[in-house]
Amino acid sequence: MSEQPLSGITIVDFSTLLPGPLASLMLAEAGATVIKIERPGGEDMRFFPPRVGPASALYAMLNRGKTCVEADLKKPADRDKVLALVDRADVVIEQFRPGVMQRVGLGSDVLMARNPRLVHCSITGFGQRGPRSGEAGHDLNYMALTGLLALSCGTAEAPVLPPAQLADIGGGSFPAVINILLALFARERTGKGAVIDIAMCDAMFTFALFAHAKLAATGVLPGNGEDLLTGGSPRYRIYPASDGGLIAVGALEEKFWSALCEAVDLGPEFRDDTRDPAATVAALAARFAAYDTGHWSKVLAAADCCATPLATLEEALRDPHFMERGLFDHIVETGGHRLPATVMPIAPAFRGPGSASAPL
Repeated sequence: MSEQPLSGITIVDFSTLLPGPLASLMLAEAGATVIKIERPGGEDMRFFPPRVGPASALYAMLNRGKTCVEADLKKPADRDKVLALVDRADVVIEQFRPGVMQRVGLGSDVLMARNPRLVHCSITGFGQRGPRSGEAGHDLNYMALTGLLALSCGTAEAPVLPPAQLADIGGGSFPAVINILLALFARERTGKGAVIDIAMCDAMFTFALFAHAKLAATGVLPGNGEDLLTGGSPRYRIYPASDGGLIAVGALEEKFWSALCEAVDLGPEFRDDTRDPAATVAALAARFAAYDTGHWSKVLAAADCCATPLATLEEALRDPHFMERGLFDHIVETGGHRLPATVMPIAPAFRGPGSASAPL
């Protein structure tokens, strides 16, 4: 396309680590100009392993295509330099604890008074108000405090960590992007900016939708690993094959369940999985344990029953389907090295050039 959707939009991003930088990266991929404000010497993510030459691969992948400006916000001259940038900006993203920006003279009231069309987005763990607003926390804490982690966390003897930063990304980055775009859309009609308060904890309740529905309808909260989508059903579980590979079964609908039962030759006495779910789980586990992953890969693909072997990330990166869709075509350049860019949930028609540099 000749012009990207966010061409002409300027973002001043004070955030660090993952949630805010990923949000501004998504907006940059859609054409926004992002000016990243870092403390002298650089933000913490610059020093995170793994490294590619002198650079952090994580920092490079999160900050491709951005411009970095170092500033000590406690120094008046640096603060004035930053204010001049904000005066011309459309969006500010910040990720400090509540009150920090106010203490250095860059609170939303000050910035909005200078630039009434500004969209000011704060990302914190607990939000700008509430008894926990000043508490420290990380992704795991936000999932733990909202009840989400308790729905599927393994056993006391072998607790299981989630494989992704759900709160950082699903509670921080994605809601920030959604609400920034909504505020920019509203500004087109009203001419006024907005102050957005993103609390990473809040969206964790959205992720617990199925458990909330069950509690509301029945008064019973599913226990750890007991709900339909957390291990309580034979239709939605992970089963080991004979070679130690794992098979992810998601055959929820009756047509897929029937196709799965036929494909694995499950005995007819187990196909009504509501009668004795534990017995059905055991019977399915025995069937999957009879053959290796290669066998099941072919059988389940032919059955088209929502059951697939677990792929490693390395295998997924070589999957012809994802490669054909161009997910890994974009490149980030840093210190003379070329890395695959972070895969973005932005439609290809809206994305920019395939190669961009990370700020040094």
